Amino acid sequence: MIARQTGKAVRIFLILTVITGLIYPLLVSGLGLLFIPHQARGSIIYKNGQAVGSALIGQNFTSEKYFHGRPSMAGATGYDGTASGGSNLGPTNKKLLERIAEEVKDFKKENNNVKDLVPSDMVTASASGLDPDITPEGAYAQVNRVAQARKMPAATVKRLVSKHIEKRQFGILGEPRVNVLQLNLALDAEDKN
Repeated sequence: MIARQTGKAVRIFLILTVITGLIYPLLVSGLGLLFIPHQARGSIIYKNGQAVGSALIGQNFTSEKYFHGRPSMAGATGYDGTASGGSNLGPTNKKLLERIAEEVKDFKKENNNVKDLVPSDMVTASASGLDPDITPEGAYAQVNRVAQARKMPAATVKRLVSKHIEKRQFGILGEPRVNVLQLNLALDAEDKN
């Protein structure tokens, strides 16, 4: 009796392993490649045939000629996909408050046009540490620095920011945002003209 029940349990285990561990993942991957191939392949962005990043993972832009993303606490240098995660510090944590105060000071120094409030996303890390987007306010606050560094009219850079604002999904989900990598690539293309 026990041997028969053990045999059934092993067969059910093997059948479910094949279904959930092999058939289902292949089916979902195949459907993804069929209906949403760009997303299923990681939303990779190409420049001149070379992969330069993903629209879903932020990068650490430091040059004055580029828009900068949110601070990242993922890994020692930030934006490390293998160390994804936030700082896990609470809103009253002294270490977090000191880091934010330092980020505000650095942002204002770097972007001398910002005199009052700094957009919060420019001084706080996302939960994953890999957020590729910033708020339109965060992008507009960097326009003068980028324009000066590239010797471009600020109006041209501002127009590029406006053009790259993604609206809420379905008109209700999320907030308006700007993908930093896509904006910087458009900036490079504009600067070549």
